[in-house]
Amino acid sequence: MSTTTRRLTTAQALVRFLSAQYSERDGVRHRLIAGTWGIFGHGNVAGIGQALLEAGEDTMPFHQGRNEQSMVHAAVGYARQLNRLSAQAVTTSIGPGATNLVTGAALATINRLPVLLLPGDYFATRSADPLLQQLEHPVEADVSVNDTLRPVSRYFDRITRPEMLIPAALNAMRVLADPADTGAVTLALPQDVQAEAYDWPEEFFAERVWHVRRPVADPYELAEAVRAIRTAERPLIVAGGGVHHSEAEAALKALVDATGIPVASTQAGKGSLRHDHPADLGGIGHTGTAVSDDIARTADLIIGVGTRYTDFTTASNTLFQQPGVRFVNLNITAFDAHKLAARPLVADARTGLEALAEGLTGHRIDAAYEAEYRAGKARWEKVVEAAYRAEDSAVPTQTQVLGALDAVVGDDDVVINAAGSLPGDLHKLWRARGPRQYHLEYGYSCMGYEIPAGIGVQQAAPGTPVWSLVGDGTYLMMPTEIVTAVQEGLPVNLVLIQNHGYASIGGLSEEVGGERFGTAYRYRAADGTFSGAPLPVDLAANAASLGMDVIRAKTVRELRDALAAARASDRPTCVYVETDPTPTAPAAEAWWDVPVAEVASRDAASRARERYDGHVADRRRHL
Repeated sequence: MSTTTRRLTTAQALVRFLSAQYSERDGVRHRLIAGTWGIFGHGNVAGIGQALLEAGEDTMPFHQGRNEQSMVHAAVGYARQLNRLSAQAVTTSIGPGATNLVTGAALATINRLPVLLLPGDYFATRSADPLLQQLEHPVEADVSVNDTLRPVSRYFDRITRPEMLIPAALNAMRVLADPADTGAVTLALPQDVQAEAYDWPEEFFAERVWHVRRPVADPYELAEAVRAIRTAERPLIVAGGGVHHSEAEAALKALVDATGIPVASTQAGKGSLRHDHPADLGGIGHTGTAVSDDIARTADLIIGVGTRYTDFTTASNTLFQQPGVRFVNLNITAFDAHKLAARPLVADARTGLEALAEGLTGHRIDAAYEAEYRAGKARWEKVVEAAYRAEDSAVPTQTQVLGALDAVVGDDDVVINAAGSLPGDLHKLWRARGPRQYHLEYGYSCMGYEIPAGIGVQQAAPGTPVWSLVGDGTYLMMPTEIVTAVQEGLPVNLVLIQNHGYASIGGLSEEVGGERFGTAYRYRAADGTFSGAPLPVDLAANAASLGMDVIRAKTVRELRDALAAARASDRPTCVYVETDPTPTAPAAEAWWDVPVAEVASRDAASRARERYDGHVADRRRHL
């Protein structure tokens, strides 16, 4: 082994190391860490900041953010668009810059999406304690605010000596490139160690290619899964995000074309089949379609592919009601494959679906079952048409906004959303035309995700029309990365829907007896409640002040024209529309468990509890 060394600071060595890391799957290589987002303070400016400057843009592209949480969101959007094969790093100072990473890290880990976090930390030598922004713990001197990142990271290390970086950096790459174990990875970097020099072995900077594996199914598990599917009378596939991450859409279609088994999708899995495929039943669960949920209630076998089975998918364990229903779960992680007492099939989604298709050669579901779900799909399409239909001169409802957008987008456009009432409307109604068109972050459902994620998607897929859909509540949480989109010349399209409050939580509050308390954006009335006139905010003017082109639309016709103009523009553009609050979305087709006060003095809560107790009776434990 060569003993040649290179003297660099720890930060310089880390940047050089990251620039030489690649992922590879199916013979295609990507830079594993394609760029670094950063906001600089005293905890990283002279370390990572100086190292990035010295390395230059060709070695490690740098992206300037405005909020640490939103930088993580942008990196997550980037990684998801590229099927987790390429990621970005995020560097911050110590203190509030570091703790602002926690929400983004939780989002990344919950959604199984890779991002590398590089927060500054206190002095390892303790030579200047307490530092500005340092947390002093009276009995645990080695604790810093960065320890808040431990439970939301898939891998965490604090580099208190330069030589510690070598194993830590290698472990970080291992986790980022592992499809069964990926998520947020945190390397906490004490600011004195960042600037400390060390003689690094040249081998540390050698190009490394991290193979992203496609594990195949165990023969026994595969045989059991095939046997279960062949003997099922009413099987249903639940497609989750793992289908997209594995690029298994074609394999899923081949299996479905051969067997006729219908497919319902989670928020992360929507688009696994095109919306117009005869077997695509749309979303499933609390925000699912009527046909998906009706079939799910009577299915005798649920075949989960790359899904975590969240409470929205299972309707809080009230959806799968057939007395003898059983589960087969194809998942790259054993943890998810065993959920709901399933027969596990631990494998990559693509290789697993291909193996199932081979094992099911010659098998097809009963023609009557196929005719049943196709008729249900046709009925639901009429519901979608009714929700989208609008007069040109009308003030649009929220679902009519989606209908106008549906008429404008192309197959390769990307529609991004995360929170509020839009996820439910989109899951029920959106007609996904491609595997990457429907980009819903609903693992953490984080308000503020949409705009920075749009930037990340644009970076990952230049030239792709990107639509970030936000309500006024989400917009007010985190509009700041508009400035970054303008600075970078990224033509993200923002569809900003003004409905004067938290519409989704307002509706939920009413359902559970909360009487929409604290959910409207209005002046206080004489009784002290927020029930006065709407606040005189002008969010369109705010977006314009941050550098966006803004088009205001008051009618359906104006909205269609505005959306078409935004799609044709090469600048970040906001389409602003104030919607008619009249409900036009289909009602929920399945329950969601939000516990209601067992004892209350107000009638609304008492009535809500009666409804709640009725639903609870349908809850099952699948054993």
